[in-house]
Formats: sequence, C-alpha cells, structure tokens
Amino acid sequence: MTPPAAPLIGTAHRRRLREVWRSAGWPFQDLLEVELLVAGLLERSRDADGRDTVRVTDAGLLEIARTLQRNRAARDAHEELVARVAREMQRAGRVVWRGVSLRARIGDHPADGEGVDQGDGGSWAMAMPDVYSIRHTTVEAYLEPVVHEIKVRRADLLSDLRRPAKGEAYRWIGGECWYVIREGIAQPDEIPTPYGVMLAREDGALEVARPAPRRPMRLPFAIWMTLARATPEPFDDDAQAPLR
Repeated sequence: MTPPAAPLIGTAHRRRLREVWRSAGWPFQDLLEVELLVAGLLERSRDADGRDTVRVTDAGLLEIARTLQRNRAARDAHEELVARVAREMQRAGRVVWRGVSLRARIGDHPADGEGVDQGDGGSWAMAMPDVYSIRHTTVEAYLEPVVHEIKVRRADLLSDLRRPAKGEAYRWIGGECWYVIREGIAQPDEIPTPYGVMLAREDGALEVARPAPRRPMRLPFAIWMTLARATPEPFDDDAQAPLR
C-alpha cells in the first residue's frame, strides 16, 4: 500500500498546533488533526485513565518556532513601513497619529460621495488606520484628513479587501484613503479605485502608483474629541527640517 503524500501545512494547521500546545491536548478528531498526525507534527497518546490525547512533537515545536519568527519579521517590516509613512506625512507638514481608534459610521454614505452623512441610518464601527493625519492648519476646511493603510504581506492585503465595511469606515474618516504596499506583493489594479496606491520600494522610496481620489469633508465632532485625547507622533526635527 502506497503511503499518503505528506500534507501541505497551512495557516489553519499552524493555528491548531498552537492551540494544542496551549491546551491539555484533547483531540478534535477532525481532518485537520489527521493531516497534522500524518505530517508528524502531532502524536497520539493515552493517559493512565485510558483517555486519548494528542501532543505536539519536536517537529511540531520547530514548526511553531518557525511561524513565530516569520510573524515577528512581518511585524517588524510592517512597523518600519508605518514609521516611514508617518515621517513622510510629517515632512509634508501634517499632524500624524499611528494606530488611533476612531468611531466611524458605515452603511449610510451619500450617493454622490460628497461630505459625510451624519444621519440616523447605518451602523457604527471602529476604524484603526495604520497612519492617520491632518494638515497643520487652523482652518477647518483645509484639514484634508488622510488615511494610510500599510500592507507588507499579500495575504493581509487580500484579507483586508474582503472586508468592505473596513474600507467604508476608512472613507468615512478620511477625505483620501491610501494603501501603501510593499513592492511585489500585488499589482495596483488589484486594489479598488476608491483607494490610492503607493509602492514601498526596497531602496526606501515611496512611489505613487495611483493617486487617491480626494473629496472634501469636515471632521465629525466625535473624531475631534478622540484626536484631542490621543497622542500624535512626536515631532521629528529631522523630518521637519525641509519645512524650515
């Protein structure tokens, strides 16, 4: 009898490995567990009371460690690109926040896309863009709030694009919305046209692949209050040097 081919280990398998590692090892007895057993990442055992359990093997621990290293590298790359975009916004004379949570209304945008509908329709959602900025001005009409969402992995980008409510929330809080993607993970035409696309090149440059549509908007009072309580990015003297 020909032995089965080694299964391909994906995200769901790695998540299950972590669950088993953190738990008492009670078996799920599903097909995912079968593949992990065949791959040698899990093994079955029976305790003194005759109960079947599963445990992570040494090979499974190595797979968990590799996943941790990959995720840590991706987070580091993501945070580095977030910092790079934030610096560029400061150089453009803008006040910048990173990871600020803003309450946004979804499901009741006006058909013409002009301004923000603050009626009773729709529902509320929390939006937390990687970089949020406004112009450093005392004139409300000139604030031009902008959202930048940063992606360094294709899987994360595609997951975002499958969540239209998230994009709608971003468009409610920003007159311009951008995806900043690491060069090579996607083509600009894969990203919907309501967003601008910026490519982060390996040499450190940020290249505009498609400008973001701009629409006039006034910041709702709730966003003003949240920004007043939040801490903007520290003033970067090096970033602001060209403005002087």
